Amino acid sequence: MNANTTARRAHIDHPGVPVPAALRPWTAPWPDYAPVDITPSTLRTSVLPAWVTDPCHTPQEITNWAERQERAVVPFEVSPEGVPLNPSGRTGRIGRNLKSWGENAAADPIVVAGPDHAPQLLLIRRDDIHRWAISGGMVDPGETAPAALTRELLEETGVDLRGMTPQILMRTYVEDWRATDHAWVCSTVALYRIPDVVPAAAADDAEDARWWPLTTIEDLAAAVEPHGGLYEAHRPLLEAAIARMGGH
Repeated sequence: MNANTTARRAHIDHPGVPVPAALRPWTAPWPDYAPVDITPSTLRTSVLPAWVTDPCHTPQEITNWAERQERAVVPFEVSPEGVPLNPSGRTGRIGRNLKSWGENAAADPIVVAGPDHAPQLLLIRRDDIHRWAISGGMVDPGETAPAALTRELLEETGVDLRGMTPQILMRTYVEDWRATDHAWVCSTVALYRIPDVVPAAAADDAEDARWWPLTTIEDLAAAVEPHGGLYEAHRPLLEAAIARMGGH
């Protein structure tokens, strides 16, 4: 369960060593488990980048795990060695390519405009994986999830929904491409309904922003496929929004 600093290094998008379903839970013994370390070189230097929240090269250096567990979006355990354990289980990867060790709290606003019979969904094309996704991002230190929802939306699309109260759909673990055994993403997902489409312009972490017809998740995925494809980690979040809207 330790963050193995001697593990084989791999590229940040390495899928990790295969993890059988029966061995994914931390309670399942696996003495020969040998995950790869996907920590990028920028996070191995003595001076970490400014965007990093935890100025620590190993999770064992962190002393406030109990406090972090208390405020976590999704409960997680910490090993006796002081290493946070991904609540989804083993991933085949260790190290980190995220701001923090342990949980990285995110906020994902799903914005739907127009009437129920012809809804339009606002998506951005992410500049890291170049796929279409919900606008959103990490909650800043000291920031609340509701504040992060509108901040991220404004920063990435120019759409200002401050003052609106959304429907909270879920607070959940997200299958983020950067996740490892010891650093992962959990999100507060909220649905905003507005009467009409408003102008949207890509900025910050988005390379494009556009409204798309929202009927079914399959139709949406087919529509965006020629333009980069849908970010699969957001599929269950969008399915939850469609279900909340009554299937429309």
